[in-house]
Amino acid sequence: MSVMPDVLSETELRGALGELPGWSLVDRKLHRTLTFADFRAAFGFMASVATAAEAMNHHPEWRNVYRTVEIWLTTHDAGGVTPRDVRLAHEIDRHAAGKVQA
Repeated sequence: MSVMPDVLSETELRGALGELPGWSLVDRKLHRTLTFADFRAAFGFMASVATAAEAMNHHPEWRNVYRTVEIWLTTHDAGGVTPRDVRLAHEIDRHAAGKVQA
């Protein structure tokens, strides 16, 4: 049986957001909207993140419309944002680097 990580305190959450440019807190979840050159680039990004998320056994809530991907991260079992969400956000940023449109 695995131990569920603790929900981040307000101070920890502010610190994490300070290390995650482009991310915000929406409805008690980490949130980011990314825009890519086209649908193919957006879908390719999602495919690469899906592989990483599966390896982490932690999966994003997300939606894709054409070239835009909107992502929400929370640990449902813990009832809020945990270090797992922060690690996945950093991984998502790594996959998005150099691919996101301004």
